[in-house]
Amino acid sequence: MIDQVVRLLGYDFAQNALAAGIVIAVVSGVVSRFVVARNMSFAVHALAELGFTGAAGAVLLGVPPVGGLLVGTTASALLIGSLGVRLRERDTVVGVVMAFGLGLGVLFLTLYPRYATEAFAILFGTITGVNRGDVVLLIGIGLVTLLALGAVYRPLTFATVDPEVAEARGVPVRALGVIFLLIMAAAVAEAVQVVGVLLILTLLITPGASAERLTASPSRATVLSVGIALISVIGGILLSLAVNLPVSVFVTTLSFVAYLVARFALGPLTLGRQRRAAAITAAPSMADAPRA
Repeated sequence: MIDQVVRLLGYDFAQNALAAGIVIAVVSGVVSRFVVARNMSFAVHALAELGFTGAAGAVLLGVPPVGGLLVGTTASALLIGSLGVRLRERDTVVGVVMAFGLGLGVLFLTLYPRYATEAFAILFGTITGVNRGDVVLLIGIGLVTLLALGAVYRPLTFATVDPEVAEARGVPVRALGVIFLLIMAAAVAEAVQVVGVLLILTLLITPGASAERLTASPSRATVLSVGIALISVIGGILLSLAVNLPVSVFVTTLSFVAYLVARFALGPLTLGRQRRAAAITAAPSMADAPRA
């Protein structure tokens, strides 16, 4: 089995898959932490579904479906952001936009005269089918995404932790919400290459949810989220090469195991250490307090 993996790693398709997987895992891991903190899991699902609509439209027009995927997710992010990004109305808007977009997707597939193999491949991921040009494109999208997130990292963190106070202090909370939706759109377009539309949540939610169980620090949570995403993607590709099963099967399994470990094994230990540290910090102040 190991010999088979080593042999296959000598081929371009495996090298391209690993390179693309690393880029996608880093971007997904960083974005995932904010997705979880901002309670935007439903929005991730909607962007992925509407990205498929864009891919179906691209196939109908005879252009590469990946470009249509990116256009679909970006247009959906702008539409959702313009209609409402506040928590109390966001899920309703997301549901309305997603329903309309899926209807368009059905129309595009119906109008296509042949079997839309390329569009349907996006449902389950095609990481082992990427070429060097795709890798370069993914790197470009990933760099733009990370630079954009880095530019708004501090105000976005503030708006995520306490949106009311942030808005009162002049932070453009609504604009940041739209910007983050666009960042999510790019991350979704990349992550779909690994796990497909149907399993997108495993890269854009599970790493962040796992990291949240291990630390309360936003920066540490981001690092842990990226690490979990890298282990899931790289491990999934290597296991796929070893046993000749779809990559998405192993990526979802590894990320789920990571979440279970974080929630039931490491998480309680981390929480216990945090509580003990808080108690030790509070002890001197309690000792100095006046006694009745």
